[in-house]
This record gives sequence, structure tokens and C-alpha cells, in this order.
Amino acid sequence: MPFSRDDHWVWDMWFADDGERFHLYYLHAPRSLGDPHLRHRNARIGHAVSTDLHDWTDLGETLAPSGGDAVDAHATWTGSVVQGDDGTWHLFSTGTRFLRPDSHANIETVVVATSNDLHTWVKHPERSLSADPAHYERLGGSVWPEEAWRDPWVMRAPDGGWWMLITARATYGPDELDRGVIGVATSPDLVTWSAAAPLSAPGAGFRHLEVLQLIDIDGERVLLFSCDTPALAGERERAGERGGVWAVAAPTATGPNGGLVDVASAHLVHDESLYAARAVQDRAGRWQLFGFRNHDASGAFVGEIVGPMPLTWSSREQRLSVAVGASA
Repeated sequence: MPFSRDDHWVWDMWFADDGERFHLYYLHAPRSLGDPHLRHRNARIGHAVSTDLHDWTDLGETLAPSGGDAVDAHATWTGSVVQGDDGTWHLFSTGTRFLRPDSHANIETVVVATSNDLHTWVKHPERSLSADPAHYERLGGSVWPEEAWRDPWVMRAPDGGWWMLITARATYGPDELDRGVIGVATSPDLVTWSAAAPLSAPGAGFRHLEVLQLIDIDGERVLLFSCDTPALAGERERAGERGGVWAVAAPTATGPNGGLVDVASAHLVHDESLYAARAVQDRAGRWQLFGFRNHDASGAFVGEIVGPMPLTWSSREQRLSVAVGASA
């Protein structure tokens, strides 16, 4: 069933599972702003819980920007939550600092907070992670108006350490727009992080790859991401392709020391009326998809979360499919 708030828009989301309850973390901003585009400058993180992925109890705001000259001065954007080996929960989110009130120019930084109860978080500004110019474009490196380093997706690595997948842009590409890549950083302990070379090549037709997630489904490793029509580039843009939620098979050895993901072969899972989709496993181990309603038939922004919708992978067609409107 949809998750919404009468007085707030809600959009990007991610999940944590403590074994008894599912925890939904979502971006929200007040509808009183009037213009939905202003939500990005006013985003906070909310928190809701459920035992079945269907009925949600909203617990309200759980994390807000720091203000001042902090790296998360103005807004707090998308992230992920994982539990460390000592039982501590770690929230990795996107801190945003806009340079001027009349400009979209902003610097994005991965910020870190920890919790013992999944609702009250303590920030650790000393652990913040910025784009490494050795591998990734910084603000001013092209015509792109932001320093893209956001939507951190943290997951366990096969070697026992941790990977962080990040929406990022390469320092080179066929043109200044077609530089969207899968950024990556590694850590042995969730505390110390080191950026590594991207997991994909620029020139795949995406100005950015948002809300990245790597899952193992039906015997296949699959990358899920979002890119809407205005952010397509290169041949995709020239061919008039449309954006939305995308997926692509990834090598089993995908990782900083493994094979690259061939993002150029990605296919659409859903059009951009649904966006920033996340996959989560239900209690039976089945993958379910959630996303936010981006716009209605008239093109107006909606701002509510829908799901769960069953996900399946076709090995014959090499495609991820979602049962839109279905409920597990």
C-alpha cells in the first residue's frame, strides 16, 4: 500500500531489517513550500516501521541537516543503513551544501551517523567522505552544475570488508555530460573509507546513475539504478530514449578488484512515473520493489511511496521485471 504524508512530499527511500521489523527511511519536505522542486533544498530523513512491508507506522523525522558551514548544511539526501559486526547501526546519507540561493550549484558529501535503536542517530563529521579527484569529477570540472557524490549504498564485500556504491561522475568521457559512473569506496570496518576507481565506464548514456543498489536475485547479480529523461546523454539522448528505473546484469566478480558493470547495456524496468526504486527482501526471502510516484498522468509531482511489488529476473531474456500494482 502507498506510504504518504498529507502535509509532506515523500520520495527517495531505503530500508533496514532488524529481524522483527522493517525500517523505512524516506526523504520528506513540507508541501507548504508550494513548488515541489524546492523539496531538494529542504529534505530531511523520516522513519517508519512495519512487520510485513505493507502497513507502516510513521515515527517522524529521524535526521536533519546540521546547518552552518557543515557538509550537510542545507539538506540531507538519500543513503543506506547497515549493521556492523558489533551490533551498531550505521547510516550513510548524502549531505548537501548549496553555494548560492539562486543557483543549483552544490557540493555533495557522504555523511555518517550511528545508532543503537535505528531512530536516534549520532553524527560523526570526522568520517565524512568527499569525491576523490584522482578518480571523480569535482565541482567546476565540467559544465555539470554539482559535485556529484551521493546516494551511498553500503554492502558487505565478499572478502569480509565493505563496499560503498556512490552516484558519481568520471573526470573524462566522450563529452562533458556523458560522464555518469558507479563510484565506489571500500572499508575494512565501516569507519575508514578509501575511494577506488569507478565500477563502470563513462559514455554509457547517463549523466548520472542515481540510487544505486546491487542485489543477488534468482541466481544473478543485478545492478538497479535510476536516471530520468533529462539526465540521459550521448546516443540515448539523441535517439530520444526515455528514462526511469534501470537494471543491468553485473559480473559475479563485480567490485573494486573485479569486473566492470556494462551500464551501456542497461534496460528499463519501469518508466519515470516511478523513480528512485529500492529492492528489499520480505520474510520469505522474495525480492520486492518500492519506489516513489514521481508524477501523475498530467505530469504533476505526486510524492508518495508505493510497494511492495514482486521482482523477478529472467535468465533467458537477461531482464529484471516488476509486477506493477501487484502485492506480495
